[in-house]
Amino acid sequence: MLATKLSSLFLNVPAGVFVGVLIGAIVVVGALAFFVGFILHKKQVEKKMGEVDQRIKIMLDEAESESKALKKEAILEAKEQDLKLRNEFERETKEKKLELQRAEQRLQQKEDNLDKKEDSLQKRSDSLDQQQKNLSRQENEIKKMQEKVNHQHDLMVQELEKVAQLTKEEAKKLLTENILDEARHDVAVQVRNIEQQAKDEAETNAKKVISLAIQRCASDHASEITVSVVPLPNDDMKARIIGREGRNIRALENATGIELIIDDTPEVVILSGFDPVRREVARIALERLIGDGRIHPARIEETVEKVKRELEQQIKESGEAAMFEVGIFGLHPEIIKLLGRLKYRTSYGQNVYKHSIEVAQLAGMMAAELGLDVNLAKRAGLLHDIGKAVDHEQEGTHIQIGADIAKKYKENANVVNAIMAHHGDVEPKTIEAILVQAADAISGARPGARRETSTNYVKRLEQLEQIASSFKGVDKSYAIQAGREVRVIVKPDQIDDAQTLFLAKDIAKKIEQELEYPGQIKVNVIREFRGVEYAK
Repeated sequence: MLATKLSSLFLNVPAGVFVGVLIGAIVVVGALAFFVGFILHKKQVEKKMGEVDQRIKIMLDEAESESKALKKEAILEAKEQDLKLRNEFERETKEKKLELQRAEQRLQQKEDNLDKKEDSLQKRSDSLDQQQKNLSRQENEIKKMQEKVNHQHDLMVQELEKVAQLTKEEAKKLLTENILDEARHDVAVQVRNIEQQAKDEAETNAKKVISLAIQRCASDHASEITVSVVPLPNDDMKARIIGREGRNIRALENATGIELIIDDTPEVVILSGFDPVRREVARIALERLIGDGRIHPARIEETVEKVKRELEQQIKESGEAAMFEVGIFGLHPEIIKLLGRLKYRTSYGQNVYKHSIEVAQLAGMMAAELGLDVNLAKRAGLLHDIGKAVDHEQEGTHIQIGADIAKKYKENANVVNAIMAHHGDVEPKTIEAILVQAADAISGARPGARRETSTNYVKRLEQLEQIASSFKGVDKSYAIQAGREVRVIVKPDQIDDAQTLFLAKDIAKKIEQELEYPGQIKVNVIREFRGVEYAK
């Protein structure tokens, strides 16, 4: 009905008014709607605010409840901690009280002990005072007795002097002399017994040490021979060795100083000579020439010179081998070379190189047994005969030459003394020097180690060469054929053909005067002139 009224109203209103009214109605309705919405929104906001306040209140209540619980727990925990601390404090207090009580008891015991000791010391002091009084009284009594005894002694001495007709001093002197004589006699007897016992023990110990050293050192001691044998591939090689008119064999003998014996013995050539170095050079050179097949004077001289250089190297290696075998180091290179040369030196038929090694080993073993300087003993033993390496080149005994060599190359003074004392020429300054003496005697005394005749033979050959070389104009001289011939090579520019005969007679005459020898000796003087020129 309202709608009908409104519609009839609207129908009766003009159009412009109607529109204005409609707009105003819309505005009013919008305002009402906004107001109603605002009121509703405000109510909703207030409602939500109420809910939030409610939640906050609930949360505050919960927080308050929780804080009260936490406060209660903290209070409980604090009470428990306080209780625990109180218990610990009470326990520690009780322990300290107990400890203080024990300390107090100990102090009380110490005070009691000190009191007891003080009482004891007081008693001892009283006792000592009493003893001191007793001692003083006894001392007075002893003095009185001593005076009485001295008086009686003086009376007895006077009576004895009257009876013995000797004064007190004379009697004391006589008695002292008698006691000293008896003491000297007893001491002399005791010293003699001790010396005899020491001598017996020393001799026994020395025999033991030497026998142990000899048993432990088993060195070779075979004597050297004076010939070498070179095998040939066939007998035709003998003719090539001799050469046309003997040129090859003569060139080889002149270059080496060794005699080549080519006889009916099949497929061998014998090299004869007293100098083992020369003989070794000849043997090696001949073997190489035979193997090479080119045998003529120029090739022979070239090969011999090459072999000599190689042998020098072998001599050095032999010296080093001896040093390493003995176990000593630090020797001068020149001394090492001289040691190697001893390999080609013999003494009384015994190889000096092997003899030196043996002496070093024996001396070292004995030094080890006696607790001495093993290195010094070995060094002195190895070098004791070093002078024999050059004794045919220098004047003097091998002992003096060896000592000079050791001094020259800065060897220890004890080593030099051992070298000089090993034959008793000087007094040994060390026990090691005495051991070198003993080792040298042991090595030379081995059965078959030495032959006197061999040494005399070598010395005779050396003297034979020295006599021949002593004449002016002589270039080289070689003793060959076991000393039955001396071959002398002269300088062609100083000795002419006519003088060679006179030189041979002079050499033969001097040999007759200065040398003792069996049979006769042939003096063979050789003068050879060579014209040499080089094609360039």
